[in-house]
Amino acid sequence: MGNKKRQNLHPARWPFFYGYVIAFMGTIGIWASVPGQTIGVSAFTDPVKDALGLTRDQFSAAYMVGTFVSSLLLGQAGRWFDRRGAREVGVVSALLLATTLILSSFSNVISSGIASVIDFQHWLIPFAVMVVLFFLLRFSGQGVLTMASRNMIMKWFDHYRGRINAFVSISISLGFSSSPLVFDLLIRQWDWAGAWRFLALTVVVIAVFMWITYRDNPEQYGLVPDGKSGSKKASRKTRPEIKQFDPKEAFSTRAFWMYSLMLSFNSFFITGLSFHMVDIFTSAGLDREEAVAVFLPISIINVAVSLLFNFLSDVIPLKKLLFVMIGGAFIWVIGMVGLFDGWGLWLVIAGAGISGGLFAVLNSVTWPNLYGRKHLGAISGRAMSMLVFASALAPFFFSLSKSFFNSYTSMGWLGIGFVIIVFFGSLKANNPQKS
Repeated sequence: MGNKKRQNLHPARWPFFYGYVIAFMGTIGIWASVPGQTIGVSAFTDPVKDALGLTRDQFSAAYMVGTFVSSLLLGQAGRWFDRRGAREVGVVSALLLATTLILSSFSNVISSGIASVIDFQHWLIPFAVMVVLFFLLRFSGQGVLTMASRNMIMKWFDHYRGRINAFVSISISLGFSSSPLVFDLLIRQWDWAGAWRFLALTVVVIAVFMWITYRDNPEQYGLVPDGKSGSKKASRKTRPEIKQFDPKEAFSTRAFWMYSLMLSFNSFFITGLSFHMVDIFTSAGLDREEAVAVFLPISIINVAVSLLFNFLSDVIPLKKLLFVMIGGAFIWVIGMVGLFDGWGLWLVIAGAGISGGLFAVLNSVTWPNLYGRKHLGAISGRAMSMLVFASALAPFFFSLSKSFFNSYTSMGWLGIGFVIIVFFGSLKANNPQKS
Protein backbone atom coordinates (compact mmCIF):
# COMPACT_ATOMS: atom_id res chain seq x y z
CA MET A 1 0.00 0.00 0.00
CA GLY A 2 2.83 2.41 0.96
CA ASN A 3 4.73 1.58 -2.24
CA LYS A 4 1.62 2.31 -4.35
CA LYS A 5 1.21 5.65 -2.59
CA ARG A 6 4.83 6.59 -3.33
CA GLN A 7 4.30 5.68 -7.00
CA ASN A 8 1.24 7.92 -7.18
CA LEU A 9 3.34 10.78 -5.82
CA HIS A 10 6.00 10.24 -8.51
CA PRO A 11 6.32 13.53 -10.45
CA ALA A 12 6.00 11.81 -13.85
CA ARG A 13 2.61 10.30 -12.88
CA TRP A 14 0.83 13.58 -12.27
CA PRO A 15 -1.79 14.61 -14.86
CA PHE A 16 -0.01 17.96 -15.29
CA PHE A 17 3.59 19.11 -15.15
CA TYR A 18 4.90 18.59 -11.61
CA GLY A 19 6.87 21.84 -11.85
CA TYR A 20 3.68 23.71 -10.97
CA VAL A 21 3.47 21.76 -7.70
CA ILE A 22 7.13 22.66 -7.13
CA ALA A 23 6.41 26.35 -7.76
CA PHE A 24 3.44 26.32 -5.37
CA MET A 25 5.16 24.42 -2.56
CA GLY A 26 8.46 26.28 -3.04
CA THR A 27 6.55 29.52 -2.51
CA ILE A 28 5.04 28.09 0.69
CA GLY A 29 8.57 27.13 1.77
CA ILE A 30 9.80 30.67 1.25
CA TRP A 31 6.80 31.98 3.18
CA ALA A 32 7.82 29.68 6.02
CA SER A 33 11.15 31.52 6.21
CA VAL A 34 9.49 34.83 7.15
CA PRO A 35 10.10 34.47 10.93
CA GLY A 36 13.83 34.33 10.11
CA GLN A 37 13.68 37.27 7.70
CA THR A 38 14.31 40.82 8.87
CA ILE A 39 10.74 41.85 8.11
CA GLY A 40 9.59 39.03 10.41
CA VAL A 41 12.06 39.82 13.19
CA SER A 42 11.24 43.55 13.06
CA ALA A 43 7.82 43.11 14.66
CA PHE A 44 9.51 41.49 17.67
CA THR A 45 12.34 44.04 18.06
CA ASP A 46 10.80 46.38 20.61
CA PRO A 47 9.02 43.85 22.90
CA VAL A 48 11.95 41.38 22.91
CA LYS A 49 14.67 43.95 23.60
CA ASP A 50 12.56 45.39 26.41
CA ALA A 51 11.97 41.93 27.91
CA LEU A 52 15.71 41.21 27.81
CA GLY A 53 16.74 44.65 29.09
CA LEU A 54 18.79 45.49 26.00
CA THR A 55 19.12 48.89 24.36
CA ARG A 56 18.35 49.37 20.68
CA ASP A 57 22.08 49.53 19.87
CA GLN A 58 22.80 46.34 21.84
CA PHE A 59 19.93 44.45 20.27
CA SER A 60 20.97 45.63 16.78
CA ALA A 61 24.57 44.61 17.47
CA ALA A 62 23.45 41.11 18.51
CA TYR A 63 21.49 40.86 15.27
CA MET A 64 24.53 42.02 13.31
CA VAL A 65 26.93 39.51 14.87
CA GLY A 66 24.53 36.56 14.60
CA THR A 67 23.67 37.37 10.99
CA PHE A 68 27.31 37.95 10.07
CA VAL A 69 28.33 34.53 11.40
CA SER A 70 25.48 32.90 9.50
CA SER A 71 26.66 34.53 6.26
CA LEU A 72 30.03 32.79 6.62
CA LEU A 73 28.38 29.36 6.38
CA LEU A 74 25.96 29.96 3.51
CA GLY A 75 28.53 29.20 0.82
CA GLN A 76 28.96 25.73 2.32
CA ALA A 77 25.19 25.40 2.61
CA GLY A 78 24.96 26.04 -1.13
CA ARG A 79 27.33 23.15 -1.80
CA TRP A 80 25.24 21.03 0.57
CA PHE A 81 22.23 21.87 -1.61
CA ASP A 82 24.12 20.74 -4.74
CA ARG A 83 25.02 17.42 -3.08
CA ARG A 84 21.86 16.55 -1.14
CA GLY A 85 19.07 18.31 -3.04
CA ALA A 86 16.19 20.60 -2.19
CA ARG A 87 14.09 18.09 -0.25
CA GLU A 88 16.60 17.22 2.45
CA VAL A 89 18.09 20.70 2.75
CA GLY A 90 14.72 22.44 2.78
CA VAL A 91 13.11 20.19 5.40
CA VAL A 92 16.13 20.17 7.75
CA SER A 93 16.40 23.98 7.59
CA ALA A 94 12.66 24.35 8.27
CA LEU A 95 12.86 22.11 11.34
CA LEU A 96 15.93 24.03 12.54
CA LEU A 97 13.99 27.27 12.13
CA ALA A 98 11.03 25.91 14.12
CA THR A 99 13.35 24.73 16.92
CA THR A 100 15.02 28.14 17.02
CA LEU A 101 11.66 29.92 17.27
CA ILE A 102 10.79 27.78 20.30
CA LEU A 103 14.13 28.61 21.92
CA SER A 104 13.66 32.30 21.07
CA SER A 105 10.30 32.33 22.84
CA PHE A 106 12.18 31.40 26.03
CA SER A 107 15.09 33.80 25.43
CA ASN A 108 14.33 35.87 28.55
CA VAL A 109 14.03 32.70 30.66
CA ILE A 110 17.28 31.31 29.23
CA SER A 111 19.06 34.61 29.87
CA SER A 112 17.80 34.87 33.45
CA GLY A 113 18.70 31.24 34.10
CA ILE A 114 22.28 31.68 32.89
CA ALA A 115 22.65 34.84 34.97
CA SER A 116 21.42 33.02 38.09
CA VAL A 117 23.69 30.02 37.59
CA ILE A 118 26.88 32.05 37.12
CA ASP A 119 25.73 34.76 39.57
CA PHE A 120 26.51 37.54 37.09
CA GLN A 121 23.96 40.17 36.13
CA HIS A 122 25.05 42.00 32.98
CA TRP A 123 23.64 42.94 29.58
CA LEU A 124 26.28 40.73 27.94
CA ILE A 125 24.30 37.62 28.93
CA PRO A 126 21.06 38.42 27.02
CA PHE A 127 23.26 39.87 24.27
CA ALA A 128 25.12 36.55 23.88
CA VAL A 129 21.86 34.58 23.98
CA MET A 130 20.42 36.70 21.17
CA VAL A 131 23.61 36.41 19.11
CA VAL A 132 23.22 32.61 19.10
CA LEU A 133 19.48 32.76 18.40
CA PHE A 134 19.88 35.33 15.63
CA PHE A 135 22.58 33.17 14.06
CA LEU A 136 20.22 30.19 13.98
CA LEU A 137 17.23 32.25 12.81
CA ARG A 138 19.12 33.92 9.98
CA PHE A 139 21.02 30.83 8.85
CA SER A 140 17.97 28.56 8.76
CA GLY A 141 15.34 31.09 7.68
CA GLN A 142 16.69 33.85 5.48
CA GLY A 143 19.62 31.72 4.35
CA VAL A 144 19.17 28.00 3.74
CA LEU A 145 15.37 27.58 3.61
CA THR A 146 14.96 30.51 1.21
CA MET A 147 17.86 29.43 -1.00
CA ALA A 148 16.75 25.79 -1.22
CA SER A 149 13.12 26.64 -2.03
CA ARG A 150 13.96 29.31 -4.62
CA ASN A 151 16.66 27.25 -6.36
CA MET A 152 14.35 24.25 -6.54
CA ILE A 153 11.75 26.30 -8.41
CA MET A 154 14.34 27.68 -10.82
CA LYS A 155 15.58 24.16 -11.63
CA TRP A 156 12.15 23.02 -12.80
CA PHE A 157 11.70 25.81 -15.35
CA ASP A 158 13.83 27.17 -18.17
CA HIS A 159 12.00 28.91 -21.02
CA TYR A 160 9.19 29.86 -18.62
CA ARG A 161 11.50 30.68 -15.71
CA GLY A 162 10.71 34.41 -15.67
CA ARG A 163 6.98 33.94 -16.06
CA ILE A 164 6.76 31.39 -13.27
CA ASN A 165 8.94 33.59 -11.09
CA ALA A 166 6.49 36.45 -11.69
CA PHE A 167 3.71 34.63 -9.87
CA VAL A 168 6.07 33.27 -7.22
CA SER A 169 7.45 36.77 -6.58
CA ILE A 170 4.00 38.31 -6.29
CA SER A 171 2.97 35.71 -3.74
CA ILE A 172 6.18 36.16 -1.76
CA SER A 173 5.92 39.95 -1.84
CA LEU A 174 2.33 39.92 -0.61
CA GLY A 175 3.18 37.39 2.09
CA PHE A 176 6.26 39.22 3.29
CA SER A 177 4.69 42.70 3.21
CA SER A 178 1.67 41.55 5.21
CA SER A 179 3.77 39.71 7.80
CA PRO A 180 4.44 42.75 10.08
CA LEU A 181 0.70 43.31 10.43
CA VAL A 182 0.04 39.59 11.02
CA PHE A 183 2.91 39.22 13.49
CA ASP A 184 1.87 42.40 15.32
CA LEU A 185 -1.63 40.91 15.67
CA LEU A 186 -0.17 37.65 17.02
CA ILE A 187 1.95 39.58 19.52
CA ARG A 188 -1.07 41.57 20.71
CA GLN A 189 -3.05 38.33 21.08
CA TRP A 190 -0.46 36.04 22.71
CA ASP A 191 2.50 38.28 23.60
CA TRP A 192 5.82 37.94 21.74
CA ALA A 193 6.69 34.53 23.23
CA GLY A 194 3.34 32.98 22.34
CA ALA A 195 3.55 34.43 18.84
CA TRP A 196 6.93 32.79 18.24
CA ARG A 197 5.60 29.43 19.49
CA PHE A 198 2.60 29.64 17.17
CA LEU A 199 4.92 30.39 14.24
CA ALA A 200 7.14 27.43 15.18
CA LEU A 201 4.15 25.06 15.03
CA THR A 202 3.16 26.51 11.64
CA VAL A 203 6.67 25.94 10.25
CA VAL A 204 6.64 22.29 11.45
CA VAL A 205 3.37 21.65 9.61
CA ILE A 206 4.81 23.20 6.44
CA ALA A 207 7.96 21.07 6.81
CA VAL A 208 5.82 17.91 6.68
CA PHE A 209 4.30 18.99 3.35
CA MET A 210 7.75 19.97 2.09
CA TRP A 211 8.98 16.41 2.73
CA ILE A 212 6.03 15.04 0.77
CA THR A 213 6.28 17.36 -2.24
CA TYR A 214 9.82 18.79 -2.60
CA ARG A 215 11.84 17.26 -5.45
CA ASP A 216 15.17 18.21 -6.98
CA ASN A 217 16.10 18.03 -10.68
CA PRO A 218 13.23 17.11 -13.08
CA GLU A 219 15.62 14.90 -15.07
CA GLN A 220 15.64 12.43 -12.15
CA TYR A 221 11.98 11.65 -12.93
CA GLY A 222 12.09 11.45 -16.72
CA LEU A 223 11.15 15.09 -17.07
CA VAL A 224 12.90 18.22 -18.29
CA PRO A 225 12.38 21.86 -17.27
CA ASP A 226 8.98 23.10 -18.53
CA GLY A 227 7.60 19.64 -19.41
CA LYS A 228 8.00 15.92 -20.04
CA SER A 229 11.07 14.53 -21.76
CA GLY A 230 10.69 13.55 -25.37
CA SER A 231 8.10 16.25 -25.96
CA LYS A 232 8.80 18.36 -29.02
CA LYS A 233 7.05 21.23 -27.35
CA ALA A 234 9.32 20.96 -24.31
CA SER A 235 12.41 20.62 -26.47
CA ARG A 236 11.65 23.84 -28.32
CA LYS A 237 11.19 25.70 -25.06
CA THR A 238 14.45 24.66 -23.38
CA ARG A 239 17.32 27.11 -23.78
CA PRO A 240 19.96 25.44 -26.00
CA GLU A 241 23.60 25.00 -25.07
CA ILE A 242 23.72 26.82 -21.74
CA LYS A 243 27.28 26.67 -20.45
CA GLN A 244 27.44 25.20 -16.95
CA PHE A 245 29.92 27.44 -15.10
CA ASP A 246 31.74 25.99 -12.11
CA PRO A 247 31.90 28.28 -9.05
CA LYS A 248 35.47 29.43 -9.70
CA GLU A 249 34.58 30.50 -13.24
CA ALA A 250 31.43 32.29 -12.10
CA PHE A 251 33.20 34.19 -9.35
CA SER A 252 35.80 35.46 -11.80
CA THR A 253 33.20 37.34 -13.89
CA ARG A 254 32.34 41.00 -13.33
CA ALA A 255 28.64 40.21 -13.77
CA PHE A 256 28.57 38.01 -10.65
CA TRP A 257 29.92 40.77 -8.44
CA MET A 258 27.84 43.62 -9.85
CA TYR A 259 24.57 41.71 -9.61
CA SER A 260 25.52 40.48 -6.13
CA LEU A 261 26.46 43.98 -4.94
CA MET A 262 23.20 45.47 -6.20
CA LEU A 263 21.16 42.71 -4.61
CA SER A 264 23.16 43.22 -1.40
CA PHE A 265 22.34 46.93 -1.51
CA ASN A 266 18.64 46.09 -1.51
CA SER A 267 19.17 43.59 1.30
CA PHE A 268 21.05 46.20 3.37
CA PHE A 269 18.51 48.99 3.04
CA ILE A 270 15.34 46.92 3.28
CA THR A 271 16.80 45.26 6.38
CA GLY A 272 17.61 48.58 8.03
CA LEU A 273 14.23 50.01 7.05
CA SER A 274 12.36 46.93 8.29
CA PHE A 275 14.31 46.42 11.51
CA HIS A 276 13.81 50.04 12.64
CA MET A 277 10.62 50.72 10.70
CA VAL A 278 8.57 52.00 13.66
CA ASP A 279 11.33 54.35 14.87
CA ILE A 280 12.24 55.55 11.35
CA PHE A 281 8.73 56.45 10.27
CA THR A 282 7.54 57.78 13.62
CA SER A 283 10.61 60.03 13.57
CA ALA A 284 9.36 61.24 10.18
CA GLY A 285 5.98 62.18 11.70
CA LEU A 286 3.87 59.02 11.36
CA ASP A 287 2.23 57.12 14.21
CA ARG A 288 2.96 53.42 14.91
CA GLU A 289 0.07 52.06 12.84
CA GLU A 290 0.98 54.29 9.88
CA ALA A 291 4.65 53.26 10.20
CA VAL A 292 3.80 49.56 10.02
CA ALA A 293 1.44 50.21 7.10
CA VAL A 294 4.15 51.94 4.99
CA PHE A 295 5.11 48.55 3.58
CA LEU A 296 1.68 48.18 1.96
CA PRO A 297 2.19 50.78 -0.82
CA ILE A 298 5.78 49.58 -1.20
CA SER A 299 4.48 46.05 -1.75
CA ILE A 300 1.91 47.23 -4.32
CA ILE A 301 4.65 48.88 -6.41
CA ASN A 302 6.89 45.89 -5.75
CA VAL A 303 4.30 43.46 -7.10
CA ALA A 304 3.58 45.52 -10.23
CA VAL A 305 7.28 45.95 -11.04
CA SER A 306 8.05 42.30 -10.30
CA LEU A 307 5.19 41.06 -12.49
CA LEU A 308 6.25 43.20 -15.46
CA PHE A 309 9.97 42.52 -15.34
CA ASN A 310 9.72 38.81 -14.55
CA PHE A 311 7.90 38.38 -17.86
CA LEU A 312 10.41 40.64 -19.62
CA SER A 313 13.35 38.67 -18.15
CA ASP A 314 12.54 35.84 -20.58
CA VAL A 315 13.01 38.09 -23.63
CA ILE A 316 15.34 41.00 -22.78
CA PRO A 317 18.92 41.09 -21.40
CA LEU A 318 19.18 40.95 -17.62
CA LYS A 319 21.66 43.84 -17.72
CA LYS A 320 18.83 46.22 -18.63
CA LEU A 321 16.88 45.02 -15.61
CA LEU A 322 19.95 45.60 -13.45
CA PHE A 323 20.03 49.26 -14.49
CA VAL A 324 16.31 49.66 -13.74
CA MET A 325 17.04 48.33 -10.25
CA ILE A 326 19.93 50.80 -9.89
CA GLY A 327 17.57 53.63 -10.87
CA GLY A 328 15.00 52.56 -8.27
CA ALA A 329 17.71 52.34 -5.63
CA PHE A 330 18.86 55.89 -6.43
CA ILE A 331 15.31 57.21 -5.96
CA TRP A 332 15.14 55.33 -2.66
CA VAL A 333 18.30 56.77 -1.14
CA ILE A 334 17.44 60.30 -2.29
CA GLY A 335 14.16 59.81 -0.42
CA MET A 336 16.05 58.72 2.71
CA VAL A 337 17.97 62.02 2.64
CA GLY A 338 14.71 63.99 2.57
CA LEU A 339 12.57 61.69 4.70
CA PHE A 340 12.96 63.67 7.91
CA ASP A 341 12.47 67.01 6.16
CA GLY A 342 9.02 65.94 5.03
CA TRP A 343 9.54 65.49 1.28
CA GLY A 344 11.17 62.06 1.00
CA LEU A 345 8.46 59.60 2.09
CA TRP A 346 6.98 58.88 -1.32
CA LEU A 347 10.42 58.71 -2.91
CA VAL A 348 11.34 56.03 -0.36
CA ILE A 349 8.10 54.17 -1.12
CA ALA A 350 8.52 54.40 -4.91
CA GLY A 351 12.24 53.60 -4.91
CA ALA A 352 11.92 50.72 -2.46
CA GLY A 353 9.04 49.31 -4.52
CA ILE A 354 10.99 49.48 -7.78
CA SER A 355 14.25 48.17 -6.32
CA GLY A 356 12.45 45.45 -4.39
CA GLY A 357 10.48 44.40 -7.46
CA LEU A 358 13.69 43.96 -9.46
CA PHE A 359 15.30 42.18 -6.49
CA ALA A 360 12.56 39.54 -6.72
CA VAL A 361 13.43 39.05 -10.39
CA LEU A 362 17.22 39.17 -10.39
CA ASN A 363 17.77 37.20 -7.18
CA SER A 364 15.98 34.23 -8.76
CA VAL A 365 16.64 34.16 -12.51
CA THR A 366 20.14 35.66 -12.69
CA TRP A 367 22.17 32.69 -11.50
CA PRO A 368 20.62 29.88 -13.60
CA ASN A 369 20.34 32.17 -16.66
CA LEU A 370 23.94 33.39 -16.52
CA TYR A 371 25.72 30.34 -15.07
CA GLY A 372 23.53 27.25 -15.60
CA ARG A 373 21.95 24.83 -13.11
CA LYS A 374 24.74 22.34 -12.37
CA HIS A 375 26.42 24.37 -9.61
CA LEU A 376 23.42 26.57 -8.79
CA GLY A 377 23.66 25.96 -5.05
CA ALA A 378 27.32 26.95 -4.72
CA ILE A 379 26.99 30.03 -6.95
CA SER A 380 23.75 31.31 -5.48
CA GLY A 381 25.04 30.39 -2.01
CA ARG A 382 27.98 32.79 -2.40
CA ALA A 383 25.60 35.52 -3.55
CA MET A 384 23.27 34.73 -0.66
CA SER A 385 26.16 35.00 1.80
CA MET A 386 26.82 38.54 0.52
CA LEU A 387 23.14 39.43 0.90
CA VAL A 388 23.01 38.09 4.43
CA PHE A 389 26.28 39.83 5.32
CA ALA A 390 24.80 43.13 4.09
CA SER A 391 21.66 42.53 6.11
CA ALA A 392 23.85 41.82 9.16
CA LEU A 393 25.41 45.28 8.99
CA ALA A 394 22.21 47.22 8.35
CA PRO A 395 20.43 47.30 11.75
CA PHE A 396 23.60 48.32 13.61
CA PHE A 397 24.58 50.96 11.03
CA PHE A 398 21.07 52.43 11.09
CA SER A 399 21.11 52.38 14.89
CA LEU A 400 24.50 54.15 14.97
CA SER A 401 23.17 56.78 12.58
CA LYS A 402 20.32 57.51 14.98
CA SER A 403 22.64 57.53 18.02
CA PHE A 404 25.28 59.85 16.54
CA PHE A 405 23.20 62.10 14.26
CA ASN A 406 19.75 61.76 15.87
CA SER A 407 18.30 60.77 12.47
CA TYR A 408 18.76 58.22 9.70
CA THR A 409 19.66 60.76 7.00
CA SER A 410 23.33 59.72 6.89
CA MET A 411 22.25 56.29 5.59
CA GLY A 412 20.78 58.04 2.56
CA TRP A 413 24.09 59.75 1.78
CA LEU A 414 25.93 56.45 2.21
CA GLY A 415 23.49 54.81 -0.19
CA ILE A 416 23.94 57.52 -2.84
CA GLY A 417 27.69 56.90 -2.92
CA PHE A 418 27.27 53.14 -3.14
CA VAL A 419 24.70 53.26 -5.95
CA ILE A 420 26.92 55.54 -8.04
CA ILE A 421 29.87 53.13 -7.68
CA VAL A 422 27.73 50.13 -8.69
CA PHE A 423 26.32 52.04 -11.66
CA PHE A 424 29.75 52.63 -13.18
CA GLY A 425 30.93 49.13 -12.27
CA SER A 426 27.91 47.60 -14.03
CA LEU A 427 28.53 49.26 -17.40
CA LYS A 428 30.67 46.26 -18.41
CA ALA A 429 28.80 43.59 -16.43
CA ASN A 430 28.00 41.58 -19.59
CA ASN A 431 26.33 38.19 -19.83
CA PRO A 432 29.12 35.56 -19.47
CA GLN A 433 27.14 33.16 -21.69
CA LYS A 434 27.86 35.49 -24.62
CA SER A 435 31.52 36.20 -23.91
